[in-house]
Amino acid sequence: MSTSHESVFRLLSGEPLRKSLDSADPQAWVDFDLAVRSLPYVRRGALRALTGLRAHARGALSESQLAVALCHPDGRVREAALEWAPAVPALLPLVVIRSADWVAAVREEARELLADLLPGVAHQAMAPFAALVLRMARRQHGDFAQALLKQSLVEGPPEAITALLTGGDSAARRFGHRIAVERHLLAPLQLARIAASDDDVVIQGLCAEAALAAVREAAHGEVLEPLLGSRQPQVRAAGVTALRRMGRFAQAEPFLSDRAGIVRACARWVLRQNGTDPLPLYRALCADPTDEDLPPGAALGLAECGTRADAELLWPLVGHPVAAVRARAVAGLRVLDLTDAARLRPLVDDPAPAVAREVTGALIPDADKLAPQWLEARLAPERPAHTRTAAFRLLCAQGGTVELRSALMLLTDRNPKLRFRAEQAVRRWTPSPTTALGDRELATLIDRHEPALGRQAALLLRRGLGIPS
Repeated sequence: MSTSHESVFRLLSGEPLRKSLDSADPQAWVDFDLAVRSLPYVRRGALRALTGLRAHARGALSESQLAVALCHPDGRVREAALEWAPAVPALLPLVVIRSADWVAAVREEARELLADLLPGVAHQAMAPFAALVLRMARRQHGDFAQALLKQSLVEGPPEAITALLTGGDSAARRFGHRIAVERHLLAPLQLARIAASDDDVVIQGLCAEAALAAVREAAHGEVLEPLLGSRQPQVRAAGVTALRRMGRFAQAEPFLSDRAGIVRACARWVLRQNGTDPLPLYRALCADPTDEDLPPGAALGLAECGTRADAELLWPLVGHPVAAVRARAVAGLRVLDLTDAARLRPLVDDPAPAVAREVTGALIPDADKLAPQWLEARLAPERPAHTRTAAFRLLCAQGGTVELRSALMLLTDRNPKLRFRAEQAVRRWTPSPTTALGDRELATLIDRHEPALGRQAALLLRRGLGIPS
């Protein structure tokens, strides 16, 4: 929630702080500080009552007024307000902000105060507090609060760190996990489960590495199970790599067909460390093009470590009944640089969007070998959206008037994504030295779509095509 200038004036008039600011949101405090300091000069009269802050009796200012004073444009007011801050624990976030103040006197006063107040932060409030500290650490003078927080967490009770591990701020969660690993607060199995389930890639890698570094020989299987079963590629890769250290080479074989390239590469490495060549294993997997249980990653894995001769195994998989296998087979042919426009062209009509996308990528370098009329027929409204998109991408790859004609045809299409692509294509289109001038069909299309194009864009296109305005 961003704090506006009007909110600042309401606070000065006595409105409770909680009505204008979400105290659990670190960014709200940063926004509040900026809102006070950025008041237009002509409207700063409302702040004048705070300039003599030292003369006020303790308790004469409300919490809201003191919050504004802690963010006052005048450094002397901010420094004076810090003397009042210990009596209002709710304003500790502003003390954190002032610890990175650009005025040295304010900064030093805030740092002394922060060192005194930090031990009193409740465990349940630690996550948003840490999130604010880490935001301020990005500023020129913000490193002090971060160092103080780290020291407090390293030396303090584990409960404060536990609160960070499940917070909503990613930076605070990463910070908390690093310290938890440093203090050995999490058992290897806990670390493995966090690595396997967490959505943050930094935490995944940190916990997977720590889990594997901490395990005892007897607990290897227990820790490996969640790593190898994780949905996160880098976590599975860490688990597969650990198989070598544990001497369990055979367990790497199923991961040769993993959906992620990094996992397949780790599996091949583990097998080679035991003297096993993965290439014959891939060839055996891909030998039967009718095998409906074939893992899709096997086709791409074969290409990654195979030779051009292995295209003989990949081409039959282009017709496999499972769409994912077809897509990976085409991807494998691209890896081997053995795509054939004539053989792949029918797959532009594949019912699976993933296959059409992969085929389009493979055909783009040879797009000029495809008949424009054949592709334009696939722009028809009754065609599936992914087929129309594939055809348009290939027409655009041909460039020239072929690209412009197809883009003009789609300018008023009912599909918003295709319409957007068409608009972008028209805007970037420029004639080439070989562009045929005076094309009547294009002139008709420009006339028809001038409302969508705009008069200026239509005029530029006519000039580029040598069409009279």
